[in-house]
Amino acid sequence: MTFKLNPVCALLAMCVALPASGQVTLREYAAAAAQYSLDLQMQRENVGSAQAGVSVAGVRPDPVLTAGIDSRELNAANKPNAPTATTMGVALTIETAGKRGQRIRAAQAAVKVGEATLDGGRRQLYADAAAAYTESCRARQALVRQESTLRALDDIVKANTVRRKVGDIGGLELSQSQVERDRFEADVVSARAQVQAAAESLSIPLGRRYSEVFGSAELACDAPAVNGLDDVEQLVRQAQDGRDDIRIARAALEASRASADLAQANRWVDPVVNVSLKNTPSVHALTDAGGAVTNSPTQRSLSLGLTVSVPIPLSRTQRGEVLQAQSAVTQATLALRSAELKAQIDVRRLYAQYRAAQANEQRYRESVLTQSDKVVEGMRLSYKKGAASLLELLTAQRSADEVYQAYLQAKADLATATVQLQLAAGAN
Repeated sequence: MTFKLNPVCALLAMCVALPASGQVTLREYAAAAAQYSLDLQMQRENVGSAQAGVSVAGVRPDPVLTAGIDSRELNAANKPNAPTATTMGVALTIETAGKRGQRIRAAQAAVKVGEATLDGGRRQLYADAAAAYTESCRARQALVRQESTLRALDDIVKANTVRRKVGDIGGLELSQSQVERDRFEADVVSARAQVQAAAESLSIPLGRRYSEVFGSAELACDAPAVNGLDDVEQLVRQAQDGRDDIRIARAALEASRASADLAQANRWVDPVVNVSLKNTPSVHALTDAGGAVTNSPTQRSLSLGLTVSVPIPLSRTQRGEVLQAQSAVTQATLALRSAELKAQIDVRRLYAQYRAAQANEQRYRESVLTQSDKVVEGMRLSYKKGAASLLELLTAQRSADEVYQAYLQAKADLATATVQLQLAAGAN
């Protein structure tokens, strides 16, 4: 794929790549949407947040440092020169039942859910981008046809003006052709507004103005690629592995199982080991006025203390959190089964719609469209020769325009059905 630089955005320090061909294909438009989409950027942040949660889940309990006075004599008259004992200790919480590993597993499962959701967002964005692309092309092609018909009606009015002057037709027929031209011109004005609205809608999947990404490049209006859509049974099997809602449901089931294991592990109590040092300063002997010793001298003392604290698990008599976690697993299992069944039904339903849209588009393209154009051209020639009335010509023109509009809708329906079937089958 070859690109060239957009000179306008370069001046705005927003340089983006434009197709060298000057036309934007569906693949290029969808790729730009995936790059700039605001919704995908938000979902990527969710994945990054979930990944950060893995490191948070691996954090071990912080040790607790204690320091202070172990004992100090407040009645110095009874115990003169009594020492002040100080203590310093560290308390360590010992996690049991593999709580840390279960937390990490639950966090990793949440990352998988986020990644699966992000992939689902990418595919939904592709569907939205393809719909906007297809509608813009349909509206533009419909306008081209309507403008062509308007020019043909202008030619009829001009010819009838001349014929009226020479007396070949009456004033009523001329007025009727003018009214029909003016009425159709109003339809063309509405069609131009639809083209503009469809063009504006192209900016929504992109997350920014279309011109900021592609400048003035027009859509190539190519059809989505059709690969491997003939075998419905193969599509059903493919959907079981690649479909977004199934992958999300499987990730959610894994996450609920990890949460259930964590809830079970959390029922185990965590003992706390306390290691402390107690320092008691030395005491010198004191004598009173008569020379008698009033206290007992002692040497400096440094003692080690070790205690283990184990909570009494009275709160574990209830199993509410475990039952809730098990219920979540059951719900996730049922959701997965529902997603698998829905995938099979969706693929078969969309396959039928795809085949019908394919047949309709082919019928219009190979038969109906050609025949309707021949009829209107023949009617125009007959009208010029006076062998057909103005009403017959206008009726033939309306019929041909309706057929062409139906053909454009059939093309759009086929493009939409193709994308929907590919996404339903889990195509990347």
